[in-house]
Amino acid sequence: MTTLPPPATELSADEARRLALRAQGFLGVPDRRAGVRGVLRHLGAVQLDTISVLARSHELVPYARLGAVGRRTVDDAYWTDTHAFEYWSHAACILPIEEWPHFAFRRRAYRNRPHWNHHLPDGDYDRVVKQLRTEGPLTATDLGGAKKTSEWWDWSGTKVAVERALMYGEVVCVERRGWKRVYDLAERAVPAALLHDDLDDTECLRRLVRLAGQSLGVGTRADIADYHRLKAEQVDAVIADSGLVPVTVQGWGRPAWADPAALETPPRGRHRTTLLSPFDSLVWERARTERIFGFTHRLEAYVPKQKRVHGYFAMPVLAGGRLVGRVDPAREGRTLVAKQVTLAGRKTAPAVAQALVEAASWVDCTDVRVERVETPELREPLTRELARLLA
Repeated sequence: MTTLPPPATELSADEARRLALRAQGFLGVPDRRAGVRGVLRHLGAVQLDTISVLARSHELVPYARLGAVGRRTVDDAYWTDTHAFEYWSHAACILPIEEWPHFAFRRRAYRNRPHWNHHLPDGDYDRVVKQLRTEGPLTATDLGGAKKTSEWWDWSGTKVAVERALMYGEVVCVERRGWKRVYDLAERAVPAALLHDDLDDTECLRRLVRLAGQSLGVGTRADIADYHRLKAEQVDAVIADSGLVPVTVQGWGRPAWADPAALETPPRGRHRTTLLSPFDSLVWERARTERIFGFTHRLEAYVPKQKRVHGYFAMPVLAGGRLVGRVDPAREGRTLVAKQVTLAGRKTAPAVAQALVEAASWVDCTDVRVERVETPELREPLTRELARLLA
């Protein structure tokens, strides 16, 4: 394990929170000229997920930072002219295309992996690559079918082959079409200057650790490792020469590192008020969210309905640099339905109402209906504020 220099900076918990907000694009004036592509480059990774309530998570992430950016604009910004690629980072993520070389360490690890959960039938890999070469880009359905049966886990040999090729880096997901991955050969989809695995593991890890630190503003080793799902020992091996600087944060009780550029200027500016996807990188790691915001959040979509506390897809509400509530949304025609709302207190009602009305407008809803407020006495101030904003 590398010996680290003593921390050079002491931060209050509030300073760390504001650094994190600015690094994630929620404090200060958003760079609208850079748009969605700028958000992707700034964050380094945007997580994908199948759930779509208001919109899919990769659409909610730029919306939360930029406001009512069109959903078609979001997809075009990710996929047009090969500005991004999909790969395994924090989870399945959209990544800036310029980071392709820095995931060589993961592609090599997949190529050297001795055991897989799905059997790859003989000949299927070569057949799929040949078909993509002559006919691509194609979905798994185009290639011959993704499933052997209707069970989600029961992949066909074709699906196993093309997913294996994606992990190896021979194939790239170039877009999502009806939520299906569209595959093409990496040699066609990735710019020639980036299409290489020349960087060794140390160079790749050093880059990803630095990127994680920049995207977080400040974080513990666990925070930094979690951002691109690195192992703790991988972070330890490179963090001393990653360019991040050691700091201490009041109340964190563990070592932390910060982006030195973030420390040069105190974070100031306007705070964004918005609903957050549970898969947003500001809140995707529970321990960090609790440490920074004092807010415990758990996605309950995969929890049995009778055991849910806050709802199927409860979205945290960000306002004034704090997490001030939760909304479990749905849509009925042109009405955004807040099936369940949790408010931190009466004073947060205007911010939650603002977040609801803006989100409704973004998804072409003209009304907002509140079904349940966790604290009944807070229903009246919330509905009153909604009525004022919708008038």
